[in-house]
Amino acid sequence: MHTTNYTNTLITVSPDCPVAVGTPPAKPGTVAERQYALLRAAPYGMTSDELLLAVECDRKGLVTAESFFTKPQACLRASPLVKKHGYGLHHDAAGRVALVPVESPDYARMLADPAITKRPGMRSSRV
Repeated sequence: MHTTNYTNTLITVSPDCPVAVGTPPAKPGTVAERQYALLRAAPYGMTSDELLLAVECDRKGLVTAESFFTKPQACLRASPLVKKHGYGLHHDAAGRVALVPVESPDYARMLADPAITKRPGMRSSRV
């Protein structure tokens, strides 16, 4: 079974993110809005795998972890929250995830902390 979980890692905002501050997704029902709602309601409440599975179940109905993770899934580096909405995603030592707005002191602190691994968010464009 494949996993998307990281530990003690900050997924940074994509270099080509069009916003300079964390901006909640405006369009209801999108992957971004669903991920945002879950992470906002319970910071550090679930792992990346749990978040992706919860969103998939919400979108498509009952999906089992075994069937969902039998093939590789894109990790949260490809999340629209990182690519378009100005949020970093911090994974704690247990692999649980929280939103971190790019303009926040927490984001700056995590960027400066050498003990936290940094992984860049994926770009939206190829250039």
